[in-house]
Amino acid sequence: MKIVLSGIGTEVGKTIVSSIFCQAFELNYWKPIQSGAKEDNDSRTVEHFATNAKKIFPNSFCFQEPLSPDQAAKLEGVKIDVNKINVPDSDKLLIEPAGGLMVPLTEDGILFSDLLKKWNFPVILVSRFYLGSINHTLLSIDFLKNNGIELAGVVFTGEMNPESETIIRKKAGDIHYHFIPWNSFISKDFILEQAERLKEESTFQQLFS
Repeated sequence: MKIVLSGIGTEVGKTIVSSIFCQAFELNYWKPIQSGAKEDNDSRTVEHFATNAKKIFPNSFCFQEPLSPDQAAKLEGVKIDVNKINVPDSDKLLIEPAGGLMVPLTEDGILFSDLLKKWNFPVILVSRFYLGSINHTLLSIDFLKNNGIELAGVVFTGEMNPESETIIRKKAGDIHYHFIPWNSFISKDFILEQAERLKEESTFQQLFS
């Protein structure tokens, strides 16, 4: 099983959720394009926190500035060749893209969503509760459905908001769901605790069994 863990935007907790999933289900991890490596490297974060992760595959492209991949690449004089973004030949692979579903990769208008359509892997969507997140989440769900991409589940993060969750569940339908509380201090103990909760309280394990 190869699955994409994307988000409704930036700063929704994708890398922490990725760490929890890799820890819980002993997954391999791949971040195709890393931006902002001078401040944070998501592959190293997952490697540090998810001690059960089987293998961390190298980025196809890695850029220093925390910008969209097309702009980060331009600053470094690099042209992203999407033909060089090759999915590792690996089972139980979790793929974490940069940003949301439609992040620009090249100056000529190729988006990450173009790779999603090409790969056609199921998507787990991370939705953090904040003002406006219902709109962002429903737009992301509509995009996936309208492009024939399977929405495997939604992981909610942040402060719990039952009203928002109810609205999103009605739109997303009968899929896998889980909630991970927002924590400003992330530790290995937190990842372990949340990984155990994920295994015990959700049905996501069915995707990787």
